Formats: sequence, structure tokens, C-alpha cells
Amino acid sequence: MANTAPAALQGRDKVSGKTKISIVGLGYVGLPLAVALARSFDVIGFDVNDGRVEELRHGHDRTMEIDTPALRASSVRFTTDINDTRDADIHIVTVPTPVDDDDKPDLSPLKGACKAVGPVLKKGAIVVVESTVYPGVTEDVCGPILEETSGMKSGEDFYLGYSPERINPGDKIHTVDKIIKVVAGQTEEVTDILADIYGAATTGGTYRARNIKTAEAAKVIENAQRDINIAFVNEATMIFQKLGISAYDVLETAGTKWNFLNFTPGLVGGHCIGVDPFYLAHRANEVGHFADLILTGRRINENMGKFIADSIHEQLTGKSKILVLGVTFKENVPDLRNTKVVDIISVLREHGHEVDVHDPLADKDEAQQFLDIDLIESLSNLNGYDAIVGAVAHSVYRDLSPAALEEMMGGEGLIADVKGIWRDTEFSSSIKRWQL
Repeated sequence: MANTAPAALQGRDKVSGKTKISIVGLGYVGLPLAVALARSFDVIGFDVNDGRVEELRHGHDRTMEIDTPALRASSVRFTTDINDTRDADIHIVTVPTPVDDDDKPDLSPLKGACKAVGPVLKKGAIVVVESTVYPGVTEDVCGPILEETSGMKSGEDFYLGYSPERINPGDKIHTVDKIIKVVAGQTEEVTDILADIYGAATTGGTYRARNIKTAEAAKVIENAQRDINIAFVNEATMIFQKLGISAYDVLETAGTKWNFLNFTPGLVGGHCIGVDPFYLAHRANEVGHFADLILTGRRINENMGKFIADSIHEQLTGKSKILVLGVTFKENVPDLRNTKVVDIISVLREHGHEVDVHDPLADKDEAQQFLDIDLIESLSNLNGYDAIVGAVAHSVYRDLSPAALEEMMGGEGLIADVKGIWRDTEFSSSIKRWQL
């Protein structure tokens, strides 16, 4: 029996504005992709979160990736009913792929998405995975689930594809409509279709990977490479601390060499760099290889929060009142996923210190629910702190005057500058300083 032609091509020889695309998952990855694709195609966005969909319908993106005018101007339709995607020629899955408490890949959101999409697949549809996975997941995990729930055959009745997401939260330069998109399909024809689809959404162009597993592998090593480089800098920083040298000063000096790589010390959280290496290590273990370097880098970076907190504790005399500025995983984003600032806070509290936390971008309810942290709402009229910890380099903290910081400490105390926010700021002689 002949294979079913990809639905995106049925009745025509190339994709067109009539091609229908569904985006499954409307978070940091899915929403920007939906808006970009909707400039050229008929796009519907699906998410299981009623509140999220309602906010998007009213033009509000809590992730701050898409501003309100752009969202309201977009033709994307939003739904919580997967049946509304039945006419889609292409389904693009952009759900999270976290790790569990044992740092093992948690594919339950991805499997759940595939179980939802399967029953609404039409003949010839293409299912593209954008979620970060280890090599083999799209074809060996997603494929069978889609076959079972659709009653159709992968590679004959419907097709698989992979295009790794490259969203960097808060980055307004390397956006999805400007970067190179890697594409890979189950067949050459599917790869060509995906190249046309993504090529219409980005000025950066597309790159055809040799096959789906190659594209999956490329994604995990992109972030594992960064993790290892940061781990090297973090370990060097620990050494420099014992020598009384600032890592930032060392890196600035070493950076004068033309081929020195620009990585800085600190916390490695978020949904990518702190997670993806575990996916590669897991797959390596399945095929009989222990990923020693990858896991060593993970261990170093995972321990960085404790190292920072212990170092700050050593600078203090007795039990202290401490203000931590910032709790999101990186500067100028509201994203709390896998933030390692919580490690600093918990270890400081274990040492017996009283710790308050402020972050103007983090959602107060999410911080309470997921991190068990009660955020203070304003920096106005704060005082009596023995130490201030600059944990996240939000712009609002960079703009704080020395006088404002000193006033919170009553004119004396410790400034612990984790991110090098105030390296060039002059404080009074009564202010003690610590930095990486």
C-alpha cells in the first residue's frame, strides 16, 4: 500500500498560507514560535492551562517574551480543546522536558502531549517535536504513542519531525524569528516541508540535519557544552576564592587573549543548561557509557549555591539579617524554573540567618507555591539588614544607588555581589564587600 502523502502538500506542490499548524504547549518556546509562524500560516495554539490561554486571548504574556501589542496583532487562535486542532497539517509539540528528583529524564509531559495529539491526527499529518530530548525519543517514544492513540502507522499514515528549540528567555536579539532553525524529518520530503515552514518564520534560515537522532543529539550537546564550560569557571572561582582573588578580575584579564572563551561564574539554573546534560548522560548510560565529564560538570554547578552561601556566611559575625535581591533563574525574566538562588537562601537559613527575598519580576504566588518563599513586595523603607546579596542581575538592581543600598543596612554591613553587579560601584568605607 502506498504511503500517504504529507498533508501539507496535498493538492499543491509546496506549503502555502493555507497550511494549518497547531502548537502544543504555549510557554517560553511555544508562544514565540506560534506568533512567528502565524505571520505566514494558519496557526492555532493549544495549552492545557485555562488561565494561560485566557491571558493570551487578552493579550497578556506572563513570560514577557511577547509584548501585548504584538500578541494582540497576531492571528494565532488560542484553545484548551485539542479537538480544535483536528484540521492541522502539522502539529508542533513544545512542552517541557524536565528531570525528576533523581535527575532522570521526566518525559511525562511529552508523552501526555503525544497521547492528546494522537486521536486528532489526520492522514498525512506531521508531528514535530521541539522539546529537548535525548537521541531516539521522537521515533522510539513519541512514534509508538502516536501510533497507538491514532490507529495509524508512523512513516506511512503520518510522519515525524524534530526541530530543536533555541529559545533563550529574556534574549531580545536571538529570537525565534532571527536564529537558524535545525530541521529533520522522517523522510526527505518531510524535511523539505519543515525547512519551508520554519524558513518562512525566521530570517536566520534553516539547517537540514542528517536525521532526527542527529538533530536531537545536537540540541543536548549545545547546552551540555555550556554547562561544562561554566563548571570549569566555577571550579576556578572556588580556587581563586581561597587565594583571595576575584574571578571576575581574572576573567577580564584572561579575556584579552583572542581565543579565550567568555564564560562567567555563578548559578546554573533554568530549563535548559541545568537539565539537558542529564538527558544525554541518561542515554549514555543506556548504551553502556558513563558520562564522567558531563556529570562532573553537573555536580560542580549544582554545588555552587552552597559554596556561595557558605562563603557569605564566613564573612558575617553571628546570626545576621540578610536581604537577597533576585530569585529568578536569570536576569530580567520572571522564570523561576530550576532557579538555584533557592540553594543560597536555604543554606543561609541553615546557618541560622534571617533571610528576606525580593524580586520585582517573579510571581509572588508561584514563589510561595513552588519555592516556599514569601517575597517582600517593595524595597522602599527597608532597613536593619546586616548583609545584602545581589543574586540576580536584574536591571532594577543595577540601577540602585550606593546610598540606597547603604541605607538598607543602616550605613554599615556586607555587600555580597554574586553576579558582579556593583563591581565598579564605590561604597562607603564602612561597607564590607564580597564577590566571586
